[in-house]
Amino acid sequence: MVFFVLLCFALVVSRLFFLQVIKHSYYKALAQTQHQLFTDIIPVRGEIFLKDKNISGESSLVRLAINRDFYTVYAVPDEVKDKEETVSELSPFLQISPGELQEKINKAGDPYEALQSKVSEDTADKIKNLNLAGIHFQAESWRYYPNNGLASQVLGFLGYDGDKKVGRYGIEGYFENELAGRPGVAQAKKDNSGELISIGDNIIKQPEDGADIILTIDPNVEFFVEEKLKSLVEGLKGTEGTIIIMETKTGAIRAMANWPNFDPNKYNEVKNATIFLNSAVSDVFEPGSIFKPITMASAIDAGAITPNTTYEDKGYAVVSGVVIKNAINEANGIQTMTQVIEKSLNSGAIFAQQALGKDGFEKYIKKFGFGEKTGIDLGGEESGNISNLAKKNDVDFATMSFGQGIAVTPIQLIAAMGAIANDGILLQPHVVERIKYKNGQEDVTKTKEVRRVISSDTASRVAAMMVSSVKNGYSKKGAIEGYSIAGKTGTAQVPDPDTGEYSAETIHTFMEFFPAFDSQFVMLIKVDKPQTKQFSSETIVPTARQIAEYILNYYEIPPSQ
Repeated sequence: MVFFVLLCFALVVSRLFFLQVIKHSYYKALAQTQHQLFTDIIPVRGEIFLKDKNISGESSLVRLAINRDFYTVYAVPDEVKDKEETVSELSPFLQISPGELQEKINKAGDPYEALQSKVSEDTADKIKNLNLAGIHFQAESWRYYPNNGLASQVLGFLGYDGDKKVGRYGIEGYFENELAGRPGVAQAKKDNSGELISIGDNIIKQPEDGADIILTIDPNVEFFVEEKLKSLVEGLKGTEGTIIIMETKTGAIRAMANWPNFDPNKYNEVKNATIFLNSAVSDVFEPGSIFKPITMASAIDAGAITPNTTYEDKGYAVVSGVVIKNAINEANGIQTMTQVIEKSLNSGAIFAQQALGKDGFEKYIKKFGFGEKTGIDLGGEESGNISNLAKKNDVDFATMSFGQGIAVTPIQLIAAMGAIANDGILLQPHVVERIKYKNGQEDVTKTKEVRRVISSDTASRVAAMMVSSVKNGYSKKGAIEGYSIAGKTGTAQVPDPDTGEYSAETIHTFMEFFPAFDSQFVMLIKVDKPQTKQFSSETIVPTARQIAEYILNYYEIPPSQ
């Protein structure tokens, strides 16, 4: 009996030693979790702003993305007294049918039946005044976009990754870390029933609210451009379109429009997620004749040709036994390189490329930034495709001279054309003017020179050739009295992915910079698969003139002639 009692005592002591000494930390932590709760303190998300040229002072910034209190309206069905009357009075304020509302309210035993989220404060107040039993409200901060679809692909939206809110696409996604801030940690106490007593002052770590971001995009220019683009694409019965306006001497983007666009307040209603992509940076396409100034600039800078160099245009060129025709199959006889730009002659672009040579042509293509990302501060940027350069095939080089067999993005094109407009210096485009942190620190985006691509003299010569194109060539409808406009049209065939051949569908583009010899802005317009007219000189150039006139007036740029 004594031995048995001692054995039992030893077992109890051993167990107590195991629980109180060896597992002390574990059970202490377990006890704390029964009475204490550690929870994240969600920081306030930074907001996104636009600023027009006339605004001074932070209070006048145009809000593009803000935080706003909304409500989730929910029901506790067992608390609803008169279900039919509740449905009748409540349904006019909610975006669900009376039948669906009736079904939700009839769920007996359900302690929480969400009826609608993101209900405005005004609507919530009206519902509260009805004093409906069993109808409750839960406040929550949501992202709100007061300008609806304005610059939507640049902006992106705040969506969900699982049950966590995160920025998706555009600025919201690319600057998620800066906008989201860093959560804090709070310690709360619970009573015996598990209910919170009070958070009190038990904040272990303060949250860091997100930074505000001010964009370079001007809301007035953006709105005007988006309206023009919508009308243009719909009028031409195209599938989509893009317009970019960049400040020549800084690389700041003043407008970046895509059509169709979307309302980030209703992103969940979008059926095709590709509409969220920003075509200005992600769309890869063959540029066509709009590429010819790049070829001319390269050959002139290398000393292979001059604007007055002549050749005989037969309406076609023969390269390694392959006949390559002009867009309009007619012979023009002796032509200068300037006339090649005016008349958009494929044979002339081939002549310039052959005079430059394969190695020289490849070197300048890369210097202009094709085949690599521009580094713009937006997500989803593509680098294009210049892989045909590696083949060293004569025909490939010939077709690339007029923009076939080489794939680029709109942002690459406008940056490259910006180098010609900016005295030969390639700049990195950007859409963020500055980032303002809550601690007072600011990150200001400075003009970033990538490299000198061509000489100042070459840039002036090519600008003069493009001015002649607007005065005497296919871009005549882009001329503006009193101003020198440098422009070039492009009508590119769209490859058929199934056959590998070019289809009858086209992409129409137009690029210009103005004033030509002291350029302030570079503009690119692109419309995919228009159905009404054959060439971009008829479809896009008139709209380009309207936009250029607006910008010249808006920024008060005096006549250059």
